[in-house]
Amino acid sequence: MTATGAMMASESQKTHKKSTIQRFLQYFRPYRKEIPIALTLVIIGASTQAIGPFLLGWSIDNLIAKGDWQGLLLLLALLGLIYAIGIWAIRGQIVRVGWIMQRLLAQLRQDIFNKLQSLPLSFFDRSEAGDLMSRLLNDVNTVNQAFGQTIAQMLGNIFSLVGIVIAMLSINLQLGLLSNLVVPLMILTTSLFARWARARFRVTRQTIGELSAKLEEDIGSVREAQAFNRVNLNIAEFDILNAANRDANVQAVAITSAFLPSIDFLNTLATAGVLAYGGYLAVTGAATVGVVTSFLLYVQQFFRPIQILSQFYTQAQSAFAGLERIFLLLDEPSQLNDAPDAVEMRAIQGEVTFENVKFGYNPGQLVLKGVNLHAYPGQMIALVGGTGSGKTTIINMILRFYDVTGGAVKIDGIDVRSVTQASLRRQIGIVLQDNILFSGTVAENIAFGRPQATQAEIEAAAQLANVHDFITSLPQGYTTQLGERGAPLSQGQRQLISIARAVLIDPRILILDEATSSIDTRTEELVQIAIARLLRGRTSFVIAHRLSTVTQASQVLVIQQGQIVEQGTHQELIARQGVYANLYALQLGTATVN
Repeated sequence: MTATGAMMASESQKTHKKSTIQRFLQYFRPYRKEIPIALTLVIIGASTQAIGPFLLGWSIDNLIAKGDWQGLLLLLALLGLIYAIGIWAIRGQIVRVGWIMQRLLAQLRQDIFNKLQSLPLSFFDRSEAGDLMSRLLNDVNTVNQAFGQTIAQMLGNIFSLVGIVIAMLSINLQLGLLSNLVVPLMILTTSLFARWARARFRVTRQTIGELSAKLEEDIGSVREAQAFNRVNLNIAEFDILNAANRDANVQAVAITSAFLPSIDFLNTLATAGVLAYGGYLAVTGAATVGVVTSFLLYVQQFFRPIQILSQFYTQAQSAFAGLERIFLLLDEPSQLNDAPDAVEMRAIQGEVTFENVKFGYNPGQLVLKGVNLHAYPGQMIALVGGTGSGKTTIINMILRFYDVTGGAVKIDGIDVRSVTQASLRRQIGIVLQDNILFSGTVAENIAFGRPQATQAEIEAAAQLANVHDFITSLPQGYTTQLGERGAPLSQGQRQLISIARAVLIDPRILILDEATSSIDTRTEELVQIAIARLLRGRTSFVIAHRLSTVTQASQVLVIQQGQIVEQGTHQELIARQGVYANLYALQLGTATVN
């Protein structure tokens, strides 16, 4: 890299760091009233720490040297009162600042979660769940460790340092200047170590994200790993990531561990200078013993805040690396926004039209290449085609998970981009091949789309979905607690509950993705009956893998490479002897091999 390039990169890093700090400071705005109270307590605590050495040195020259024991006792009582006030103030500032910081960090977590909920599906297509969880948990926890517990102490040390410097320069200008000679060296040392530490901590935050992603993936797929004898390979891959995270942390610790001894050396150097020059001044009569004593006490107090602040500054590099990752996530473009003039979609009839719809997940790579279709209210539309043909993408367009690249998707003649997404999706139900249930009761899972539903409405939906009898046979009925992803229910039982969930929201448009696959014959019969009830009077789009399930569809759309290559009823397409007829024959085992 050229010198100019290096300078530009350095300036860019400084600007980015400044931006990160400024954005973090924005989180303090809601606490404008509490911050002055906390700062007042900080100043009181710092003042009590700064006044002690002065009074002790003064007592040596004016009380102990003169044998004024009564005055000394009064001074000690005054010091006791001052330090008691200081303890009260320090405790108050820790409580107050801790109160502010924990609420601030809770808001930061809430912002991350809200952002994750609003991001488009395209973001999750390219992101790992474990890394996102790491930003919400590990990165915020790193900020908490750096700021949540020590920021009150840091503020106290800043004001203590100011008070000590003022006191030292006021007592003896020469000794004060001598004590401060090492400060530039400390600032330079801190800056160098912080720069090195920040680079290493940035790597640690990245590697812990990768490690979390790998851990989340491997735990979720442990059954497949054992089934395919991949356990040892997974262990080896995890070991590589774990070692990378370990090495990054070792390098960061190596930098920070060398920092404190360097500061201690400068502290010792300054103390030796004060002892030598202070002793000389005392011997020559240019300074009293009390003044030198006060200075020695101040020097110890002077470098303790600097040590703590310097250590905090290096630790904060890890926090800033975490904040960078957090703000990068918060800066991701949110979900498809409602148009400024978007309106609530009224109750629909269920007419769906695709007008020359084009779409691509990646620029220049169209998945849908001019799709035209017209579904009338109450019709069942079957989507047939191979993997990657564009069936799921068509469904995504109806739900407006993505916006079309060209053309328009309309419901009842209204472009879906002109209405709010919430009002659109409120009228669309979906039952997938692998529906996800959540930790909670059976009733809560059925009411997932309508949390305000009454118990009677939930039970009515379950009866329509042919799952009421099964639920009432459970130990706690509708209040039975389910585990992660609906454990321990079978695939078929989860499917029936998912159908009940769709029934409860009473959608005008229904989307089914081969809802009867991967279940036993007896349960399939229950599911088929429930689906037939659910489809009644609704416009439905069915992604069909088993063509025998869509023989009664109003329209069968055969999708190939993002285009509708055949369209008609089952009987019409069989008579045409084209792509669909060949696929149907292959599934029945009657196709002729040429």
